[in-house]
Amino acid sequence: MIEELENNQTIDNFQEEKNVIGVKKRRAFLDLLLNHHLSNGCLDEKDIIEVNTFMFAGHDTTAMGISWTLYLLGLHHDIQERVYQELKKIFGDDINKSIMSEDLRKMKYLECVVKETLRIYPPAFVIVRKNPSDLKVGDYVLPAKSSLVINIYGIHHNPTVFENPEVFDPDRFLPENCQKRHPFAFLPFSAGPRNCIGQRFAMAKMKTVLANVIRQFRVKSLDHRDKIFESGEVILRPKFGIRMTIEKR
Repeated sequence: MIEELENNQTIDNFQEEKNVIGVKKRRAFLDLLLNHHLSNGCLDEKDIIEVNTFMFAGHDTTAMGISWTLYLLGLHHDIQERVYQELKKIFGDDINKSIMSEDLRKMKYLECVVKETLRIYPPAFVIVRKNPSDLKVGDYVLPAKSSLVINIYGIHHNPTVFENPEVFDPDRFLPENCQKRHPFAFLPFSAGPRNCIGQRFAMAKMKTVLANVIRQFRVKSLDHRDKIFESGEVILRPKFGIRMTIEKR
C-alpha cells in the first residue's frame, strides 16, 4: 500500500508537480529525498547527504570518463572496431535495443577500454587524506593529521608497473594480464574504506552511454594526444576541449 503524504498525496503523484503554466514536470531528486525525510523519517539528514554525494559526485567524473574514452577510441579505429564487434555479438543488428544489466556484464572488452582510459586519464587524478596518527614513510615521519596528497595520475603512469604507460592498450586489463598486478596500482575510484561508493554505478553508466554511441556511430578524433593539454582542475579535463567528428554507421 502506498503511504499517504500531506494533502492526501501519494509517493507516486508527489514525484510530479505542475509549473506556473500548469504543465507537469518531474520533481528534483533532492526534493524527493527531503519529502521522504519529512513525511516518514525513513531517511535521516546523513542519509540524504550521502545519496546527494552519490548523485552529484558521479556527474562530472563519469562525463569526462566517457569523453576521454570516445577521444581515445576516435584515435584508435582498430580498437573501436573491436568494441563494435563485441556489441554486435550482444545486440545483433538491433542498434536501438535497450541495454539490460546482463548485457553490461557481457561487455568484457569495452570494460577493458574504459579501464585503460581511466588509467591514462583518471578524472579524479589526485585524492587527499589525513593520517590520524604519526606515520613513518621511509626515513620520514609525517605528523598526525597531515594532509597527504596521493598522485593517482603518477601511479597510473608508473613504467615499472605499466610497460609503455603512454600507450593506449586495453589488453592490459584482460584477466590474465591483471593477476600479478598490485591491487593499488590502479586507483581510478580510490581504494580502502574511503573509496568511491558509486564506482559500480559509474562503470555501468559509462558502458551504457559508450555502447549506445559506438553501436550507432563511428567516432574520429581530430587531434593527436600531443595536441591535447590536460588541465588539473577539480577533475582532469582537456583545457581546450576535444575536437571530434561522428559518422552514422
